[in-house]
Amino acid sequence: MKVLMLSKACLVGSYQTKLEAIAHHKDIDLTVIVPPVWYDPAGPVYLERAHTEGYRLLVDPIRFNGQFHTYYFPKLKQRLAAIHPDVVHIDEEPYNLATWLALRQARRVGAKSLFFSWQNLRRAYPFPFNLLEKQVLAHIDYAIMGNQAAAEVWRQKGYRGPMQVIPQFGVDATLFQPPGQRDPGRGFVIGSANRRLVPEKGVDLLLRAAAKLPGVWRLHIAGDGPERPSLENLARQLDIWDRVQFDGVVTSAQMPGYLQQLDALVLASRTLPNWKEQFGRVLIEAMACEVAVVGANSGEIPNVVGQAGLIFPEGDEHALYQQLLALMQTPALRDELGRNGRQRVLAHYTQSQIANETVSVYREMLSRAI
Repeated sequence: MKVLMLSKACLVGSYQTKLEAIAHHKDIDLTVIVPPVWYDPAGPVYLERAHTEGYRLLVDPIRFNGQFHTYYFPKLKQRLAAIHPDVVHIDEEPYNLATWLALRQARRVGAKSLFFSWQNLRRAYPFPFNLLEKQVLAHIDYAIMGNQAAAEVWRQKGYRGPMQVIPQFGVDATLFQPPGQRDPGRGFVIGSANRRLVPEKGVDLLLRAAAKLPGVWRLHIAGDGPERPSLENLARQLDIWDRVQFDGVVTSAQMPGYLQQLDALVLASRTLPNWKEQFGRVLIEAMACEVAVVGANSGEIPNVVGQAGLIFPEGDEHALYQQLLALMQTPALRDELGRNGRQRVLAHYTQSQIANETVSVYREMLSRAI
Protein backbone atom coordinates (compact mmCIF):
# COMPACT_ATOMS: atom_id res chain seq x y z
CA MET A 1 0.00 0.00 0.00
CA LYS A 2 1.40 3.38 -1.00
CA VAL A 3 0.74 6.14 1.51
CA LEU A 4 1.51 9.82 0.93
CA MET A 5 1.43 12.05 4.02
CA LEU A 6 1.42 15.85 4.01
CA SER A 7 2.57 17.24 7.34
CA LYS A 8 4.14 20.46 8.48
CA ALA A 9 4.15 19.00 12.01
CA CYS A 10 6.70 16.38 10.96
CA LEU A 11 9.36 19.04 10.63
CA VAL A 12 10.03 18.23 14.30
CA GLY A 13 12.66 15.52 14.59
CA SER A 14 11.17 13.65 17.54
CA TYR A 15 7.82 13.38 15.75
CA GLN A 16 9.48 11.50 12.90
CA THR A 17 9.81 8.38 15.03
CA LYS A 18 6.11 7.81 14.30
CA LEU A 19 6.92 7.85 10.59
CA GLU A 20 9.61 5.22 11.05
CA ALA A 21 7.15 3.11 13.03
CA ILE A 22 4.52 3.39 10.28
CA ALA A 23 7.09 2.47 7.63
CA HIS A 24 8.15 -0.54 9.70
CA HIS A 25 4.92 -2.27 8.61
CA LYS A 26 5.89 -4.37 5.60
CA ASP A 27 2.73 -3.57 3.65
CA ILE A 28 3.25 0.21 3.89
CA ASP A 29 5.30 2.18 1.35
CA LEU A 30 5.41 5.62 2.99
CA THR A 31 6.31 8.99 1.48
CA VAL A 32 6.08 12.12 3.62
CA ILE A 33 6.10 15.67 2.26
CA VAL A 34 7.10 18.52 4.56
CA PRO A 35 8.00 22.17 3.91
CA PRO A 36 11.57 23.32 4.56
CA VAL A 37 10.31 25.60 7.34
CA TRP A 38 7.04 26.63 8.96
CA TYR A 39 6.75 30.24 10.13
CA ASP A 40 4.84 29.62 13.34
CA PRO A 41 3.73 32.64 15.43
CA ALA A 42 6.03 31.36 18.18
CA GLY A 43 9.00 31.39 15.80
CA PRO A 44 10.17 29.53 12.70
CA VAL A 45 10.21 25.72 12.86
CA TYR A 46 12.95 24.34 10.60
CA LEU A 47 13.21 20.80 9.32
CA GLU A 48 15.10 18.46 11.63
CA ARG A 49 16.26 15.29 9.84
CA ALA A 50 16.43 13.15 12.95
CA HIS A 51 14.52 9.91 12.22
CA THR A 52 14.32 9.21 8.50
CA GLU A 53 14.86 5.45 8.13
CA GLY A 54 12.50 3.30 6.09
CA TYR A 55 10.48 5.99 4.30
CA ARG A 56 10.98 8.86 1.85
CA LEU A 57 11.04 12.37 3.28
CA LEU A 58 10.47 14.95 0.54
CA VAL A 59 10.84 18.69 1.08
CA ASP A 60 8.54 20.89 -1.01
CA PRO A 61 7.90 24.62 -0.83
CA ILE A 62 4.58 25.93 0.41
CA ARG A 63 2.73 29.12 -0.45
CA PHE A 64 1.44 31.50 2.22
CA ASN A 65 3.82 30.05 4.79
CA GLY A 66 2.67 30.71 8.35
CA GLN A 67 -0.98 31.16 7.35
CA PHE A 68 -2.79 28.17 8.85
CA HIS A 69 -5.95 28.59 6.78
CA THR A 70 -4.51 29.41 3.37
CA TYR A 71 -1.13 27.70 3.00
CA TYR A 72 -0.78 24.83 0.51
CA PHE A 73 1.75 22.70 -1.40
CA PRO A 74 1.90 23.93 -5.02
CA LYS A 75 3.85 20.87 -6.25
CA LEU A 76 1.38 18.32 -4.87
CA LYS A 77 -0.27 17.61 -8.24
CA GLN A 78 3.06 16.53 -9.73
CA ARG A 79 3.93 14.49 -6.64
CA LEU A 80 0.64 12.60 -6.80
CA ALA A 81 1.13 11.85 -10.48
CA ALA A 82 4.60 10.45 -9.80
CA ILE A 83 3.80 8.46 -6.65
CA HIS A 84 0.26 7.16 -7.41
CA PRO A 85 -0.61 6.66 -3.72
CA ASP A 86 -3.45 4.53 -2.46
CA VAL A 87 -3.98 6.76 0.59
CA VAL A 88 -3.29 10.47 1.08
CA HIS A 89 -2.94 11.33 4.77
CA ILE A 90 -3.62 15.07 5.09
CA ASP A 91 -2.23 15.99 8.49
CA GLU A 92 -4.35 19.13 8.67
CA GLU A 93 -7.74 20.54 9.71
CA PRO A 94 -10.69 20.13 7.32
CA TYR A 95 -11.46 23.85 6.98
CA ASN A 96 -8.02 24.74 5.57
CA LEU A 97 -7.18 25.33 1.93
CA ALA A 98 -4.35 22.77 2.04
CA THR A 99 -6.83 20.03 2.99
CA TRP A 100 -9.41 20.99 0.37
CA LEU A 101 -6.83 21.09 -2.43
CA ALA A 102 -5.19 17.83 -1.37
CA LEU A 103 -8.57 16.08 -1.23
CA ARG A 104 -9.50 17.25 -4.74
CA GLN A 105 -6.14 16.24 -6.17
CA ALA A 106 -6.19 12.87 -4.40
CA ARG A 107 -9.64 12.07 -5.84
CA ARG A 108 -8.38 12.85 -9.36
CA VAL A 109 -5.73 10.12 -9.09
CA GLY A 110 -8.10 7.65 -7.43
CA ALA A 111 -6.53 7.84 -3.96
CA LYS A 112 -8.44 7.64 -0.70
CA SER A 113 -7.85 10.49 1.72
CA LEU A 114 -8.17 11.39 5.39
CA PHE A 115 -7.75 14.50 7.51
CA PHE A 116 -6.58 14.97 11.10
CA SER A 117 -8.22 17.39 13.55
CA TRP A 118 -7.52 18.74 17.03
CA GLN A 119 -10.50 21.12 16.85
CA ASN A 120 -12.29 20.66 20.19
CA LEU A 121 -14.45 23.80 20.04
CA ARG A 122 -17.31 24.23 17.62
CA ARG A 123 -16.51 27.25 15.49
CA ALA A 124 -18.20 28.86 12.52
CA TYR A 125 -15.79 30.02 9.83
CA PRO A 126 -16.45 32.77 7.25
CA PHE A 127 -16.57 32.27 3.52
CA PRO A 128 -14.75 30.65 1.80
CA PHE A 129 -13.50 28.45 4.66
CA ASN A 130 -17.01 27.36 5.64
CA LEU A 131 -17.50 26.14 2.07
CA LEU A 132 -14.14 24.34 2.03
CA GLU A 133 -15.05 22.66 5.32
CA LYS A 134 -18.47 21.55 4.05
CA GLN A 135 -17.00 20.01 0.92
CA VAL A 136 -14.20 18.23 2.80
CA LEU A 137 -16.66 16.75 5.30
CA ALA A 138 -18.85 15.52 2.44
CA HIS A 139 -16.10 13.90 0.34
CA ILE A 140 -13.28 12.80 2.65
CA ASP A 141 -12.96 9.04 3.15
CA TYR A 142 -11.86 9.00 6.79
CA ALA A 143 -11.09 11.28 9.73
CA ILE A 144 -8.67 10.93 12.62
CA MET A 145 -9.40 13.02 15.70
CA GLY A 146 -6.82 13.95 18.29
CA ASN A 147 -9.28 13.94 21.18
CA GLN A 148 -12.82 12.92 22.11
CA ALA A 149 -14.17 16.47 21.97
CA ALA A 150 -13.02 16.84 18.36
CA ALA A 151 -15.01 13.74 17.41
CA GLU A 152 -18.12 15.31 18.95
CA VAL A 153 -17.50 18.65 17.22
CA TRP A 154 -17.24 17.16 13.74
CA ARG A 155 -20.27 14.94 14.19
CA GLN A 156 -22.22 18.04 15.23
CA LYS A 157 -20.92 19.85 12.14
CA GLY A 158 -22.18 17.16 9.81
CA TYR A 159 -19.38 14.65 9.25
CA ARG A 160 -20.95 11.20 8.82
CA GLY A 161 -17.98 9.17 7.66
CA PRO A 162 -15.76 6.75 9.60
CA MET A 163 -13.42 8.14 12.24
CA GLN A 164 -11.01 7.10 14.97
CA VAL A 165 -9.66 9.02 17.96
CA ILE A 166 -5.87 8.72 17.77
CA PRO A 167 -3.44 11.35 19.10
CA GLN A 168 -1.32 12.91 16.38
CA PHE A 169 1.94 11.79 17.97
CA GLY A 170 3.03 9.57 20.82
CA VAL A 171 6.43 9.45 22.46
CA ASP A 172 9.50 7.38 21.85
CA ALA A 173 9.80 5.61 25.19
CA THR A 174 13.46 4.82 24.51
CA LEU A 175 14.20 8.55 24.36
CA PHE A 176 11.78 9.64 27.06
CA GLN A 177 12.68 7.32 29.92
CA PRO A 178 13.44 7.64 33.63
CA PRO A 179 16.87 8.96 34.62
CA GLY A 180 19.32 6.63 36.32
CA GLN A 181 18.65 8.41 39.59
CA ARG A 182 17.52 11.73 41.00
CA ASP A 183 19.54 13.38 43.74
CA PRO A 184 17.16 13.72 46.72
CA GLY A 185 19.38 16.39 48.25
CA ARG A 186 18.68 18.89 45.48
CA GLY A 187 15.23 19.78 46.83
CA PHE A 188 11.85 19.52 45.14
CA VAL A 189 12.04 20.42 41.43
CA ILE A 190 8.86 21.52 39.62
CA GLY A 191 8.64 22.07 35.88
CA SER A 192 6.43 23.75 33.31
CA ALA A 193 7.21 23.15 29.63
CA ASN A 194 5.23 24.98 26.96
CA ARG A 195 6.55 26.21 23.64
CA ARG A 196 4.66 29.50 24.06
CA LEU A 197 4.15 31.43 27.27
CA VAL A 198 0.57 32.63 26.83
CA PRO A 199 -2.26 33.25 29.33
CA GLU A 200 -4.12 30.03 28.53
CA LYS A 201 -1.22 27.90 29.79
CA GLY A 202 -1.75 29.16 33.35
CA VAL A 203 1.91 29.61 34.28
CA ASP A 204 0.94 32.59 36.45
CA LEU A 205 -1.26 30.26 38.50
CA LEU A 206 1.65 27.87 38.94
CA LEU A 207 3.90 30.69 40.18
CA ARG A 208 1.30 31.76 42.76
CA ALA A 209 0.75 28.19 43.96
CA ALA A 210 4.47 27.42 44.16
CA ALA A 211 5.13 30.62 46.12
CA LYS A 212 3.18 29.17 49.05
CA LEU A 213 5.32 26.04 49.29
CA PRO A 214 7.59 25.64 52.31
CA GLY A 215 11.11 24.23 52.35
CA VAL A 216 13.61 23.83 49.52
CA TRP A 217 12.18 23.86 46.02
CA ARG A 218 12.76 25.40 42.63
CA LEU A 219 10.71 25.91 39.51
CA HIS A 220 11.89 25.57 35.89
CA ILE A 221 9.78 27.28 33.21
CA ALA A 222 10.43 26.37 29.59
CA GLY A 223 9.08 28.40 26.70
CA ASP A 224 8.98 31.93 25.41
CA GLY A 225 6.33 34.34 24.26
CA PRO A 226 4.29 37.42 25.09
CA GLU A 227 3.66 36.48 28.72
CA ARG A 228 7.28 36.02 29.70
CA PRO A 229 7.96 39.61 30.91
CA SER A 230 4.84 39.66 33.08
CA LEU A 231 5.63 36.20 34.47
CA GLU A 232 9.15 37.32 35.35
CA ASN A 233 7.70 40.39 37.09
CA LEU A 234 5.25 38.20 38.97
CA ALA A 235 8.07 35.97 40.22
CA ARG A 236 9.78 39.09 41.57
CA GLN A 237 6.57 40.36 43.18
CA LEU A 238 6.04 36.99 44.87
CA ASP A 239 9.63 37.14 46.14
CA ILE A 240 10.53 33.80 44.56
CA TRP A 241 12.79 35.11 41.78
CA ASP A 242 15.79 33.23 43.15
CA ARG A 243 13.84 29.94 43.02
CA VAL A 244 12.47 30.32 39.47
CA GLN A 245 14.46 29.73 36.31
CA PHE A 246 13.16 30.82 32.90
CA ASP A 247 14.83 28.47 30.42
CA GLY A 248 13.47 29.74 27.11
CA VAL A 249 12.43 27.41 24.31
CA VAL A 250 13.58 23.81 24.82
CA THR A 251 14.00 21.88 21.57
CA SER A 252 12.49 18.46 21.00
CA ALA A 253 15.97 16.92 21.22
CA GLN A 254 16.60 18.60 24.58
CA MET A 255 13.22 17.79 26.09
CA PRO A 256 13.97 14.29 27.48
CA GLY A 257 16.89 15.58 29.55
CA TYR A 258 14.90 18.63 30.59
CA LEU A 259 12.03 16.53 31.94
CA GLN A 260 14.25 13.96 33.63
CA GLN A 261 15.51 16.60 36.07
CA LEU A 262 12.00 17.18 37.45
CA ASP A 263 10.07 15.73 40.36
CA ALA A 264 6.74 17.11 39.10
CA LEU A 265 5.48 18.54 35.80
CA VAL A 266 2.52 20.95 35.89
CA LEU A 267 0.19 21.83 33.02
CA ALA A 268 -2.12 24.47 34.52
CA SER A 269 -4.14 25.21 31.36
CA ARG A 270 -7.21 27.40 31.62
CA THR A 271 -10.12 27.25 29.18
CA LEU A 272 -10.86 30.47 27.28
CA PRO A 273 -13.82 31.28 25.01
CA ASN A 274 -11.71 30.47 21.95
CA TRP A 275 -9.44 27.74 23.33
CA LYS A 276 -9.26 24.70 25.58
CA GLU A 277 -6.45 22.19 25.95
CA GLN A 278 -6.45 19.82 22.98
CA PHE A 279 -4.10 17.19 24.40
CA GLY A 280 -1.08 18.38 26.38
CA ARG A 281 1.73 16.43 24.75
CA VAL A 282 4.24 17.38 27.44
CA LEU A 283 2.17 15.32 29.88
CA ILE A 284 2.89 12.04 28.14
CA GLU A 285 6.53 13.01 27.65
CA ALA A 286 6.90 13.62 31.39
CA MET A 287 4.94 10.49 32.24
CA ALA A 288 7.30 8.45 30.06
CA CYS A 289 10.18 9.85 32.16
CA GLU A 290 8.39 8.70 35.35
CA VAL A 291 7.79 12.30 36.39
CA ALA A 292 4.64 12.86 38.45
CA VAL A 293 2.23 15.04 36.47
CA VAL A 294 -0.32 17.56 37.69
CA GLY A 295 -2.89 18.93 35.26
CA ALA A 296 -5.88 21.23 35.25
CA ASN A 297 -9.20 19.75 34.16
CA SER A 298 -9.14 21.72 30.91
CA GLY A 299 -10.10 19.96 27.71
CA GLU A 300 -8.42 16.62 27.12
CA ILE A 301 -6.02 16.70 30.08
CA PRO A 302 -8.05 14.41 32.40
CA ASN A 303 -8.43 11.84 29.59
CA VAL A 304 -4.69 11.89 28.88
CA VAL A 305 -3.64 11.55 32.52
CA GLY A 306 -6.30 9.09 33.64
CA GLN A 307 -5.47 7.76 37.11
CA ALA A 308 -1.73 8.17 36.56
CA GLY A 309 -1.47 11.76 37.81
CA LEU A 310 -3.23 14.49 39.75
CA ILE A 311 -6.01 16.70 38.35
CA PHE A 312 -7.17 19.99 39.87
CA PRO A 313 -10.02 22.36 38.94
CA GLU A 314 -8.67 24.84 36.44
CA GLY A 315 -7.93 28.22 37.95
CA ASP A 316 -7.92 26.84 41.52
CA GLU A 317 -4.64 28.10 42.94
CA HIS A 318 -5.16 26.53 46.37
CA ALA A 319 -5.96 23.09 44.94
CA LEU A 320 -2.78 23.20 42.84
CA TYR A 321 -0.78 24.25 45.90
CA GLN A 322 -2.18 21.33 47.91
CA GLN A 323 -1.27 18.84 45.20
CA LEU A 324 2.25 20.21 44.90
CA LEU A 325 2.62 20.10 48.67
CA ALA A 326 1.49 16.47 48.76
CA LEU A 327 4.03 15.55 46.08
CA MET A 328 6.75 17.54 47.81
CA GLN A 329 6.18 15.92 51.19
CA THR A 330 5.49 12.37 49.98
CA PRO A 331 8.24 10.91 47.78
CA ALA A 332 6.40 7.60 47.72
CA LEU A 333 3.43 9.28 46.03
CA ARG A 334 5.71 10.84 43.44
CA ASP A 335 7.31 7.49 42.72
CA GLU A 336 3.98 5.69 42.45
CA LEU A 337 2.52 8.26 40.06
CA GLY A 338 5.73 8.23 38.06
CA ARG A 339 5.61 4.46 37.61
CA ASN A 340 1.89 4.54 36.79
CA GLY A 341 2.46 7.31 34.28
CA ARG A 342 5.10 5.42 32.36
CA GLN A 343 2.95 2.29 32.28
CA ARG A 344 0.06 4.34 30.90
CA VAL A 345 2.30 5.74 28.17
CA LEU A 346 3.60 2.29 27.25
CA ALA A 347 0.03 1.03 26.98
CA HIS A 348 -1.49 3.92 25.04
CA TYR A 349 0.89 6.65 23.92
CA THR A 350 4.08 5.30 22.37
CA GLN A 351 4.89 6.26 18.80
CA SER A 352 4.68 2.56 17.95
CA GLN A 353 1.15 2.32 19.38
CA ILE A 354 0.02 5.46 17.54
CA ALA A 355 1.61 4.17 14.33
CA ASN A 356 -0.10 0.79 14.65
CA GLU A 357 -3.50 2.43 15.10
CA THR A 358 -2.86 4.73 12.14
CA VAL A 359 -1.85 1.85 9.87
CA SER A 360 -5.03 0.03 10.91
CA VAL A 361 -6.96 3.05 9.61
CA TYR A 362 -5.12 2.88 6.26
CA ARG A 363 -5.98 -0.80 5.93
CA GLU A 364 -9.62 -0.18 6.80
CA MET A 365 -9.79 2.57 4.20
CA LEU A 366 -8.60 0.26 1.45
CA SER A 367 -10.85 -2.59 2.59
CA ARG A 368 -13.83 -0.23 2.32
CA ALA A 369 -12.78 0.57 -1.24
CA ILE A 370 -12.89 -3.08 -2.33
